[in-house]
Amino acid sequence: MNIEKILHDLEKKNPGELEYLQAVREVLESIESVYNENPQFASVNIIDRIVEPDRIYTFKVSWVDDTGKVLVNRGYRVQFNNAIGPYKGGLRFHPSVNLSILKFLGFEQIFKNSLTTLPMGGAKGGSDFDPKGKSNGEIMRFCQAFMLELWKIIGPETDVPAGDIGVGGREIGFLYGMYKKLARENSGVLTGKGLNWGGSLIRPEATGFGTVYFANEMLKTKGESFEGKTVALSGFGNVAWGAALKATELGAKVVTISGPDGYVYDPDGISGEKIDYLLELRASNQDIVKPYTDEFPSAQFHPGKHPWEVPCDIALPCATQNELDKQDALNLINNNVLCVAEGANMPSTPEAVELFLEHKILFAPGKAVNAGGVATSGLEMSQNSMKLCWPLNEVDQRLHQIMSSIHEQCVTYGTGPDGYVDYVKGANVAGFLKVANAMLDQGVI
Repeated sequence: MNIEKILHDLEKKNPGELEYLQAVREVLESIESVYNENPQFASVNIIDRIVEPDRIYTFKVSWVDDTGKVLVNRGYRVQFNNAIGPYKGGLRFHPSVNLSILKFLGFEQIFKNSLTTLPMGGAKGGSDFDPKGKSNGEIMRFCQAFMLELWKIIGPETDVPAGDIGVGGREIGFLYGMYKKLARENSGVLTGKGLNWGGSLIRPEATGFGTVYFANEMLKTKGESFEGKTVALSGFGNVAWGAALKATELGAKVVTISGPDGYVYDPDGISGEKIDYLLELRASNQDIVKPYTDEFPSAQFHPGKHPWEVPCDIALPCATQNELDKQDALNLINNNVLCVAEGANMPSTPEAVELFLEHKILFAPGKAVNAGGVATSGLEMSQNSMKLCWPLNEVDQRLHQIMSSIHEQCVTYGTGPDGYVDYVKGANVAGFLKVANAMLDQGVI
């Protein structure tokens, strides 16, 4: 496999799609040796087939704001690969949404879903619509207009979207209501639904809980745990909230959260009512964390900075892609960080990842660490299919088992001769082999 040629050809076909090309490079570099050891993959050109989405839908979304003005946004759905199950992946509503970001997220989703061991393919979608500052009525009308186009290409056995940045329980409710009206059926076509209409317990917390469960498995390999550790978090949405909740429950002290405006350092720890306040902050539909210091004056706000300059034992980046750069990685390493586990999708730049691996830091990528969210979405799909709702303990136990299984797969394929576990390689190889073998079994289609 000639990685540089593949990437060169991809760049010619997809100019300027930096996030997508970055995600492809990371996977190809990880799987190169195992791909070359299995000539059957090359015989049916698995690589060219797996890096190309099955299809991409782009559509116009026209909607009316509260003043009666007609506005137009662009909607997307990237159905990337369905070799092991229906397309599965979230919808993101944010001004930064473009095709490169959705292709990178959809590509990552293929391997993340494969790692869960559940039958789910990879997809992603969304719109450049900005929910910030919009009324409930405006968000409802946008969601209904968006679903008017999306419903034709999704279904419980075809493509099952979920939430992502800018798409929470409220948006899923509006989207599902419109789907139900158009399709004339109640089904598990969206996950992240409300508990009283088909949702699963623990789904809102699942990505954060899974992040901590995975990080704890990493720590166990060194005879460590969360007990008594200091944790730095980025972000302040559902992932950060769930991670803060579970890390605190396991005896750690969470000391940071962050937003685009900067980060908050709370030396007393973010626990109890402070964790509850994270939800209130997110519900305000703002991207800022400065109000936290008004509510809790002992905390300090650091405008325009990243939380990774704060000394910590465990770093959990839970915000967005490429938020942790080379300097941030150096700060963490110099402050003797023990473990870095990505709660967000590809939050570390390639240069940062290279440094973590070079210094033999316990480091694991988002496709493994944050798979708890989509895993619990898969459990929601199972409950919907069986027309029942599992109790909280059962969902949590299944989530914990799935995260332990993902960790085992990473260790199996990522352990080097010196005993160091390259979780990036382990996750990519394990995820790739399952999908590639399924494609091999099903012929060239």
